Amino acid sequence: MKAAVLVFPGSNCDRDMAVALREAGADVRMVWHKDAEIGDVDLVAVPGGFSFGDYLRCGAIAANSPVCAALKAHVERGGYALGVCNGFQVLCETGLLPGALMRNAGLTFVCKSTPLRVVTADCVFTEGYGADTVVSLPVAHHDGNYFADAQTLAQLRDEDRIAFAYGANFNGSQNDIAGILSQNRRVLGMMPHPERAVDPATGSDAGRAVFTGLVRQLADA
Repeated sequence: MKAAVLVFPGSNCDRDMAVALREAGADVRMVWHKDAEIGDVDLVAVPGGFSFGDYLRCGAIAANSPVCAALKAHVERGGYALGVCNGFQVLCETGLLPGALMRNAGLTFVCKSTPLRVVTADCVFTEGYGADTVVSLPVAHHDGNYFADAQTLAQLRDEDRIAFAYGANFNGSQNDIAGILSQNRRVLGMMPHPERAVDPATGSDAGRAVFTGLVRQLADA
Protein backbone atom coordinates (compact mmCIF):
# COMPACT_ATOMS: atom_id res chain seq x y z
CA MET A 1 0.00 0.00 0.00
CA LYS A 2 1.39 3.37 -1.04
CA ALA A 3 0.76 6.51 0.99
CA ALA A 4 1.68 10.17 0.74
CA VAL A 5 1.95 12.47 3.77
CA LEU A 6 1.45 16.14 2.96
CA VAL A 7 3.76 18.66 4.63
CA PHE A 8 2.88 22.32 5.14
CA PRO A 9 4.83 25.08 6.90
CA GLY A 10 3.79 24.53 10.51
CA SER A 11 2.99 20.82 10.25
CA ASN A 12 4.27 19.06 13.37
CA CYS A 13 2.75 15.58 13.14
CA ASP A 14 3.88 14.71 9.61
CA ARG A 15 6.74 12.48 10.77
CA ASP A 16 4.54 10.82 13.39
CA MET A 17 2.02 10.06 10.65
CA ALA A 18 4.71 8.65 8.38
CA VAL A 19 6.12 6.45 11.17
CA ALA A 20 2.65 5.10 12.03
CA LEU A 21 1.95 4.23 8.40
CA ARG A 22 5.38 2.67 7.81
CA GLU A 23 5.15 0.54 10.93
CA ALA A 24 1.79 -0.71 9.69
CA GLY A 25 3.45 -1.77 6.43
CA ALA A 26 2.86 1.15 4.06
CA ASP A 27 5.33 2.56 1.56
CA VAL A 28 5.33 6.26 2.50
CA ARG A 29 6.56 9.39 0.75
CA MET A 30 6.47 12.98 2.01
CA VAL A 31 4.98 15.61 -0.31
CA TRP A 32 5.66 19.33 0.11
CA HIS A 33 2.75 21.78 -0.10
CA LYS A 34 4.11 23.48 -3.24
CA ASP A 35 4.17 20.22 -5.20
CA ALA A 36 1.40 20.03 -7.78
CA GLU A 37 1.54 16.23 -8.03
CA ILE A 38 1.12 13.57 -5.37
CA GLY A 39 1.88 10.54 -7.51
CA ASP A 40 0.33 7.11 -7.70
CA VAL A 41 -0.72 6.40 -4.12
CA ASP A 42 -3.61 4.67 -2.39
CA LEU A 43 -3.85 7.06 0.55
CA VAL A 44 -3.11 10.72 1.15
CA ALA A 45 -2.61 11.65 4.81
CA VAL A 46 -3.03 15.26 5.93
CA PRO A 47 -1.25 15.60 9.29
CA GLY A 48 -1.84 17.69 12.37
CA GLY A 49 -0.02 20.84 13.36
CA PHE A 50 -0.53 24.51 12.65
CA SER A 51 -0.34 24.86 8.88
CA PHE A 52 0.74 28.39 7.97
CA GLY A 53 0.52 29.26 11.67
CA ASP A 54 -3.28 28.85 11.65
CA TYR A 55 -3.50 32.42 10.36
CA LEU A 56 -6.73 33.54 8.70
CA ARG A 57 -8.63 30.38 9.70
CA CYS A 58 -7.31 26.95 10.64
CA GLY A 59 -6.55 25.02 7.45
CA ALA A 60 -7.80 27.75 5.11
CA ILE A 61 -4.43 28.74 3.64
CA ALA A 62 -3.25 25.14 3.38
CA ALA A 63 -6.46 24.24 1.54
CA ASN A 64 -5.39 26.62 -1.23
CA SER A 65 -1.88 25.18 -1.61
CA PRO A 66 -1.03 23.55 -4.96
CA VAL A 67 -0.86 20.12 -3.35
CA CYS A 68 -4.49 20.35 -2.22
CA ALA A 69 -5.64 20.57 -5.84
CA ALA A 70 -3.88 17.24 -6.31
CA LEU A 71 -5.47 15.95 -3.09
CA LYS A 72 -8.94 16.82 -4.37
CA ALA A 73 -8.22 15.14 -7.72
CA HIS A 74 -7.02 12.03 -5.86
CA VAL A 75 -10.25 11.86 -3.84
CA GLU A 76 -12.40 12.52 -6.90
CA ARG A 77 -10.74 9.53 -8.57
CA GLY A 78 -11.84 7.37 -5.64
CA GLY A 79 -8.63 7.56 -3.63
CA TYR A 80 -8.51 7.42 0.17
CA ALA A 81 -7.59 10.31 2.46
CA LEU A 82 -7.04 10.67 6.20
CA GLY A 83 -6.93 14.06 7.89
CA VAL A 84 -6.02 14.34 11.57
CA CYS A 85 -6.55 17.48 13.68
CA ASN A 86 -5.30 20.31 11.44
CA GLY A 87 -5.68 17.80 8.61
CA PHE A 88 -9.39 17.47 9.46
CA GLN A 89 -9.65 21.25 9.30
CA VAL A 90 -7.95 21.24 5.88
CA LEU A 91 -10.35 18.57 4.57
CA CYS A 92 -13.31 20.71 5.65
CA GLU A 93 -11.78 23.84 4.11
CA THR A 94 -11.26 22.05 0.78
CA GLY A 95 -14.90 20.90 0.80
CA LEU A 96 -13.92 17.23 0.85
CA LEU A 97 -15.78 16.92 4.16
CA PRO A 98 -18.80 18.93 5.33
CA GLY A 99 -18.96 21.29 8.29
CA ALA A 100 -16.32 23.36 10.05
CA LEU A 101 -14.07 23.20 13.11
CA MET A 102 -14.60 26.22 15.36
CA ARG A 103 -12.92 27.50 18.52
CA ASN A 104 -13.33 25.14 21.49
CA ALA A 105 -16.32 25.99 23.65
CA GLY A 106 -14.04 26.80 26.58
CA LEU A 107 -11.84 29.04 24.37
CA THR A 108 -8.75 27.17 25.51
CA PHE A 109 -6.22 24.82 23.93
CA VAL A 110 -6.84 21.27 25.19
CA CYS A 111 -4.08 18.63 25.30
CA LYS A 112 -4.95 15.32 26.96
CA SER A 113 -6.08 11.76 26.34
CA THR A 114 -9.81 11.38 25.99
CA PRO A 115 -12.22 8.45 25.59
CA LEU A 116 -13.73 7.95 22.14
CA ARG A 117 -16.52 5.68 21.00
CA VAL A 118 -16.16 4.02 17.61
CA VAL A 119 -19.59 4.83 16.16
CA THR A 120 -19.22 2.85 12.94
CA ALA A 121 -16.87 0.06 11.94
CA ASP A 122 -18.13 0.10 8.35
CA CYS A 123 -15.04 1.67 6.79
CA VAL A 124 -11.38 0.81 6.29
CA PHE A 125 -10.32 3.25 9.00
CA THR A 126 -12.29 1.77 11.89
CA GLU A 127 -12.94 -1.87 10.98
CA GLY A 128 -9.99 -2.84 13.16
CA TYR A 129 -11.90 -1.74 16.27
CA GLY A 130 -15.52 -2.80 15.84
CA ALA A 131 -18.56 -0.62 16.46
CA ASP A 132 -19.12 0.74 19.99
CA THR A 133 -15.54 0.01 21.02
CA VAL A 134 -14.23 2.66 23.42
CA VAL A 135 -10.61 3.75 23.01
CA SER A 136 -8.57 6.53 24.56
CA LEU A 137 -6.63 8.76 22.16
CA PRO A 138 -4.72 12.03 22.61
CA VAL A 139 -6.21 15.35 21.54
CA ALA A 140 -4.31 18.62 21.14
CA HIS A 141 -6.35 21.42 19.61
CA HIS A 142 -7.79 24.87 20.08
CA ASP A 143 -10.31 24.69 17.23
CA GLY A 144 -11.92 21.26 17.43
CA ASN A 145 -15.54 22.25 17.97
CA TYR A 146 -17.32 20.53 15.07
CA PHE A 147 -20.21 22.51 13.60
CA ALA A 148 -22.61 21.76 10.75
CA ASP A 149 -26.18 22.73 9.92
CA ALA A 150 -29.09 20.53 11.01
CA GLN A 151 -29.49 18.93 7.58
CA THR A 152 -25.82 17.93 7.43
CA LEU A 153 -25.89 16.53 10.96
CA ALA A 154 -28.97 14.46 10.12
CA GLN A 155 -27.32 13.20 6.94
CA LEU A 156 -24.16 12.19 8.79
CA ARG A 157 -26.27 10.29 11.32
CA ASP A 158 -28.62 8.65 8.81
CA GLU A 159 -25.78 7.58 6.49
CA ASP A 160 -23.71 6.17 9.38
CA ARG A 161 -20.88 8.59 8.63
CA ILE A 162 -19.94 9.54 12.19
CA ALA A 163 -16.75 7.56 12.74
CA PHE A 164 -15.83 8.64 16.27
CA ALA A 165 -17.69 10.40 19.09
CA TYR A 166 -16.28 11.88 22.28
CA GLY A 167 -17.09 10.01 25.46
CA ALA A 168 -16.92 13.33 27.30
CA ASN A 169 -17.57 16.38 25.17
CA PHE A 170 -14.96 18.95 26.23
CA ASN A 171 -14.90 21.18 23.14
CA GLY A 172 -18.58 21.71 22.33
CA SER A 173 -18.73 19.59 19.17
CA GLN A 174 -22.25 19.01 17.95
CA ASN A 175 -23.50 15.48 18.60
CA ASP A 176 -20.13 14.79 20.32
CA ILE A 177 -18.58 14.38 16.86
CA ALA A 178 -14.85 13.63 16.87
CA GLY A 179 -14.53 12.22 13.34
CA ILE A 180 -16.61 11.94 10.18
CA LEU A 181 -16.56 10.14 6.83
CA SER A 182 -17.21 11.30 3.29
CA GLN A 183 -20.22 9.96 1.39
CA ASN A 184 -18.14 7.26 -0.31
CA ARG A 185 -16.55 6.41 3.08
CA ARG A 186 -13.04 6.81 1.66
CA VAL A 187 -12.18 10.07 3.43
CA LEU A 188 -11.91 10.33 7.21
CA GLY A 189 -11.36 13.49 9.20
CA MET A 190 -10.80 13.24 12.94
CA MET A 191 -9.55 15.59 15.66
CA PRO A 192 -7.90 13.02 18.00
CA HIS A 193 -4.39 11.82 17.11
CA PRO A 194 -4.13 8.05 16.46
CA GLU A 195 -0.57 8.53 15.14
CA ARG A 196 0.51 9.63 18.63
CA ALA A 197 -0.71 6.34 20.09
CA VAL A 198 0.91 3.54 18.09
CA ASP A 199 3.66 2.39 20.48
CA PRO A 200 3.38 1.35 24.15
CA ALA A 201 6.80 2.97 24.68
CA THR A 202 5.12 6.36 24.24
CA GLY A 203 2.21 5.49 26.51
CA SER A 204 -0.37 3.76 24.30
CA ASP A 205 -0.92 1.78 21.13
CA ALA A 206 -4.68 2.42 21.03
CA GLY A 207 -4.38 4.23 17.69
CA ARG A 208 -2.51 1.45 15.92
CA ALA A 209 -5.68 -0.24 14.63
CA VAL A 210 -6.45 2.78 12.45
CA PHE A 211 -3.25 2.21 10.50
CA THR A 212 -3.00 -1.59 10.52
CA GLY A 213 -6.61 -1.96 9.39
CA LEU A 214 -6.19 0.71 6.73
CA VAL A 215 -3.00 -0.77 5.31
CA ARG A 216 -4.39 -4.31 5.36
CA GLN A 217 -7.60 -3.34 3.57
CA LEU A 218 -5.95 -1.20 0.91
CA ALA A 219 -3.13 -3.68 0.29
CA ASP A 220 -5.78 -6.32 -0.47
CA ALA A 221 -7.88 -4.03 -2.66
